[in-house]
Amino acid sequence: MTPRLFAFALAAAATVMAAPTLRQDMLVSTDWLAQHQNDAKLVVLHVSANRNTYDAGHIGGARFVGLGELVVTRSGVPNELPPVSDLKKLFETLGVSNDSRVILYGDTSVLPATRAYFTLDYLGHGNRTALLDGGLGKWQAESRPLSKDAPVISQGNFTPQPKPELVVQFDAVSTLASKPGLADAPILLDARPANDFRSEKGSHIPTSLNANWMDNQVSRDNQTLKSSAELMSLYQTLGIKGDKSVVTYCNSGMQATQSYFTLKYLGYDVKLYDGSMSEWTAKGAPVEK
Repeated sequence: MTPRLFAFALAAAATVMAAPTLRQDMLVSTDWLAQHQNDAKLVVLHVSANRNTYDAGHIGGARFVGLGELVVTRSGVPNELPPVSDLKKLFETLGVSNDSRVILYGDTSVLPATRAYFTLDYLGHGNRTALLDGGLGKWQAESRPLSKDAPVISQGNFTPQPKPELVVQFDAVSTLASKPGLADAPILLDARPANDFRSEKGSHIPTSLNANWMDNQVSRDNQTLKSSAELMSLYQTLGIKGDKSVVTYCNSGMQATQSYFTLKYLGYDVKLYDGSMSEWTAKGAPVEK
């Protein structure tokens, strides 16, 4: 092998080693759910800002959880995590136990469901939680049955194992924003639309990159995730290689949870700056136009 070919082989091997491993169990298909709806330890949660769509027709056996039960406003910053004790009580009321397999889906938007995923991941239950690919929209498009019946729920027994390291605080983000170019530093990823990031009226945290969370799904109306190959290409083209840690943020910690979910699904080490631009600007921290 020539020196040039040898160098190329080493570079290719390094790329393979750095490639993240797809976490396939984080996403389930409508076919899978249809086959497992009646599993004894399965808990399906319909997550939305209001229950109008749920009441009009939901996936059989699904329990409703309102977005307002998953977030609180703290020190003027919206969409923050409630106390662990409150979340424990909520999920036990929904029938979640330590051995439950939880499937999440949204209706008009995937964001409440991805926020619920982040919440359960924070509580240490992420490895037993998955998102229904395509949500209620895909289920309906396939003419699968809906129900208007409220399921009988047995109280769960849920013991949270909080992972505070998944939530990045203001001071840590300030350090990242003030020290561009550090090779081992996590990448700040702004999950908002490009206009919010770089338009005349937009602004962002210094050093951050931008990839709109909606670019992760097929279209605005089709919540199905793009293929893993498409998604990997999107982030690697942006400069987010497999060996990099990523911190996602948005306006208030909602849009960023979809990017959080997608990046974790792809195998990345990912965390959330939950305070996002709401906290950042409230504290008068510097922004870039």
